Amino acid sequence: MAGEMKKQPGRPGGHGKGPHGPVEKPKDFNGTFKKLMEYISKYHGLLIFVAILTTASTVFNILGPKVLGRATTEIFNGLVSKLSGGAGIDFTKLGKIVLILVGLYFFSMIMSYIQGLIMANIVQKIAYGMRKEIAEKLNRLPMNYYDKNTVGDVLSRITNDVDTLTQGLNQSVTQLISSVATLIGVLIMMLTISPLMTLVALMLLPISGIGIALIFSKSQKYFVAQQNYLGEVNGQIEENFGGHNVVKLFTREEEVLKEFNETNERLYNSAWKAQFISGMTQPIMVFVGNLGYVGVVILGGYLSIKKVIEVGDIQSFIQYVRQFTQPIQQVAQISNMLQSTMAAAERVFVLLDEPEENMKSDNHTDKSIDDIKGDISFSHVCFGYYPDKIIIKDFSANVKAGQKVAIVGPTGAGKTTLVKMLMRFYDLNSGDIFIDGINVNEYDKDEVRNAFGMVLQDTWLFKGTIMENIRYGRLDATDEEVIEAARAAHAHHFIQTLPGGYNMELNEEATNVSQGQKQLLTIARAILADKKLLILDEATSSVDTRTEVRIQKAMDNLMRGRTSFVIAHRLSTIRDADVILVMKDGDIIEQGNHDELIAKNGFYAELYNSQFERIA
Repeated sequence: MAGEMKKQPGRPGGHGKGPHGPVEKPKDFNGTFKKLMEYISKYHGLLIFVAILTTASTVFNILGPKVLGRATTEIFNGLVSKLSGGAGIDFTKLGKIVLILVGLYFFSMIMSYIQGLIMANIVQKIAYGMRKEIAEKLNRLPMNYYDKNTVGDVLSRITNDVDTLTQGLNQSVTQLISSVATLIGVLIMMLTISPLMTLVALMLLPISGIGIALIFSKSQKYFVAQQNYLGEVNGQIEENFGGHNVVKLFTREEEVLKEFNETNERLYNSAWKAQFISGMTQPIMVFVGNLGYVGVVILGGYLSIKKVIEVGDIQSFIQYVRQFTQPIQQVAQISNMLQSTMAAAERVFVLLDEPEENMKSDNHTDKSIDDIKGDISFSHVCFGYYPDKIIIKDFSANVKAGQKVAIVGPTGAGKTTLVKMLMRFYDLNSGDIFIDGINVNEYDKDEVRNAFGMVLQDTWLFKGTIMENIRYGRLDATDEEVIEAARAAHAHHFIQTLPGGYNMELNEEATNVSQGQKQLLTIARAILADKKLLILDEATSSVDTRTEVRIQKAMDNLMRGRTSFVIAHRLSTIRDADVILVMKDGDIIEQGNHDELIAKNGFYAELYNSQFERIA
């Protein structure tokens, strides 16, 4: 197995939560918009069809009030005729008008349904494609990307940001087309009825626009505060409930509750102000709209008396005035939605544009890494995570095939860094590493990593059966081989005692088995992988002393004939190592076997003796 993955805690929120939290404004709106248009251009045919259907649906909907006005005029003229002794209402003509009206609204509904179906299909394809690209991208990113970015932020990009992006596209595209078509169509219909009445209606728009702009400017700061405090509340809940045992242990319930109440109070104050001020938009729009209706009705009545327009035209015009204000509100909403959509898209594209790890070798060797014996040489290796901060300055060592190499040193000395260099998670600043005399740079990176079996102190198991988790070490292994590996790792007995045995399903965090049992399962996985090179990072740290003895024997059997690198904290477990590399402050200061290093009476001897002094 190429390696164990460490599951890190992280809040899947970070920047830009989409529907569940604040999304910051994009830094490069135009650039992101251009990239998004290029991304969805593959669906341009379907999008044009959606635009045609949306426009057609809007046009049919706009024609409705005009036809309804004809019906009103027909009823009014019939009643006047009846009162004058005439024939009255022509129900045949009225019936035809009603049928036309029903037909218009029916076709509008059908067109709207079809475009909604197509648009939903488009955005889901976009979401599927983006998540697929992100998942593939994450496998091609170098390790330093994960050092710089939290797991929560990465998860947020593949979940919340993609959701925000697709939801925004689904709503804003059709709404924008519909709003523009409605504005143009309604304006044309209003002008065909009465240019004078249209002028009166348009005069009220600046009044409502100024009112809405003032409200937005006042409420925006409270919305920002609301989202910030909401994030704090969510963070406190997650941390306090996630670490509830610690809170109980130190009896900090009152302090935690006090802190939560203070943040919750600030959230309440900002939230009600934001909602109250923004809630004034609708009353203002209704008030201005009612003023418009009054002006339209008075002017319409006057024009009707003068026989300039029909009575039904007044009703149609009032409906058009109502329809005319709706797109203006929708455009304001769309603008905010587009900001969120572009911000989410920008975060996704930033991830997709990250420089990838070059997995291929420029000068690939003809030899297969599967045929290696296991000789490893370090030649004048220099390495630093940053070019100006070199931590391993000049390290050279020769390890023969089958030898056991122990890496020791205090916490933070750089033991894991050495292993990461060996597996080419990071490239060297200078120097070389050879496997059987061949520079590791002549192999593809995945070849090098696949040559190692690995057992880490931080276990990683996925949701699935115990059989599947062990088989992850070698996917073509039979059930018998899996069971044999479990026996070698002394895991077979406890597995049989579990409900379902090897078919018991582990949950997402594998909390339905103990930490020690999880460690045994990962050891069984490494045994099954059967690699030529091994890395063991304090593999027995989570098991009891009795089990540790059994595991140590199993690990000795596993390491026999294989080149092994053991990261150890308890120095008593590596006394039999062929080579011990002693690290301090990121550099290797001593190397040799146990007896040689004790005889030097240097840093290793100090570490070794101090452990037994503490025990004493």
